Amino acid sequence: MSDPTDRPRGAGPAAEATRRTYLFALKDAGGTVPPEFGVARRIARRGHHVVMLADDSMEEQVTGTGVTFRSWTDGETAEIRDWAARTPMGLARDTVKSMFVEPAPQQARDTASAIDEVRPDLVLTGFGAFGAMIAAEARGVSFDVLLPNTYPLPAKGMPQVGTGFAPAKGPLGALRDRMTTFGGTKLIDRYALAPLNELRAEYRLAPLANTWEQMHHARRQLILTSSAFDFPAELPANARYVGPILDDPAWTSNAPWAPPAGEAPLVLVAMSSTFQNHVQCMQRIVDALGSLPVRGLVTTGPAVDPEEIRAPANVTVVAAAPHHQVMGRASLVVTHGGHGTVIKALAAGLPLVILHHGRDQSGNAIRVTLRGAGIAVPRGAAAPRIAKAIVKVLETDSYRKASVRLGGAIARDAANGALLLDEVEW
Repeated sequence: MSDPTDRPRGAGPAAEATRRTYLFALKDAGGTVPPEFGVARRIARRGHHVVMLADDSMEEQVTGTGVTFRSWTDGETAEIRDWAARTPMGLARDTVKSMFVEPAPQQARDTASAIDEVRPDLVLTGFGAFGAMIAAEARGVSFDVLLPNTYPLPAKGMPQVGTGFAPAKGPLGALRDRMTTFGGTKLIDRYALAPLNELRAEYRLAPLANTWEQMHHARRQLILTSSAFDFPAELPANARYVGPILDDPAWTSNAPWAPPAGEAPLVLVAMSSTFQNHVQCMQRIVDALGSLPVRGLVTTGPAVDPEEIRAPANVTVVAAAPHHQVMGRASLVVTHGGHGTVIKALAAGLPLVILHHGRDQSGNAIRVTLRGAGIAVPRGAAAPRIAKAIVKVLETDSYRKASVRLGGAIARDAANGALLLDEVEW
């Protein structure tokens, strides 16, 4: 897949921007890694000095990119077991503690140390790297937050993340959004606000009124998707849509793959790259494909061993394949609804069948289905129901046309490197 930033704008990097130093502070959250790395790669290719603080699991992907890697003091990647939560309260508690609260003190120390050594012009943090944001703010260095999804923070007109709601209509819809946003913020604050304010006090920073306020202290909130895909809303002044990053994960680049023989439509099955207790769901999808006159290619990713999936003759199961190559030959994508897979499928003009599991996935699904570019099916659906959805999307041309229409706008934003570079170069 071509990268528009391989061909610098104008007379070249030196003519367009002063060479600067950028410090990235990232955690390995699976699907967020390729777009975050894509930002770092694009900045490095412009001739800037890029240093990345990240988990040990991410070091290999930096090789050959021009980015300098340094590990967190605790470089372990914490497993997010949101699939094991039994209640919304338990889900919020465990997610907030593992993603936001527990890593924050060490993140702050490591980021402050890196800032003192590297002297960056700008710090770019992942969504959950609150400690890095606090350290940058305390050191008086501007920071941007990378948001490799649709806009996730409370904003007027934007349904609360995780609800899967369509945009509100009328007074009752507006009330729904106010209530869900208020409740969601209070739930996050219950577990995050006090410890984050304690950490801010250690760095002589004023307390936050709510958890999300920390991200509003950023110079920019860089939304790594297309505004054509997201819902319209009243975003804060520092928020910018800078287009999606369509890069495949580094671990797929040399992965061998081949679809089953034949001329039947090719269906790509691409589920989560982190474990979401989705093996049984994946097996039901494969069983559905086995009952249809199609060819299936299933990529399990690092979270699932391909040997765990029983595959019929018309389905090939592999650990990895470059999705941009497969999508060039496919007719349909079946997925859990992660932003990366959904946005790549649409950019390739492919409709989707989505079995959303959690996180932002129900929100991605409603953005697809409202535009007529696919169908959402419950993750617990039996194989016959999944097969029926696959057949409906393959045989109804309106889904393909809608995906091409929406995907065209997404692809244009992805190809426009200036959307991102104009925000991070100044």
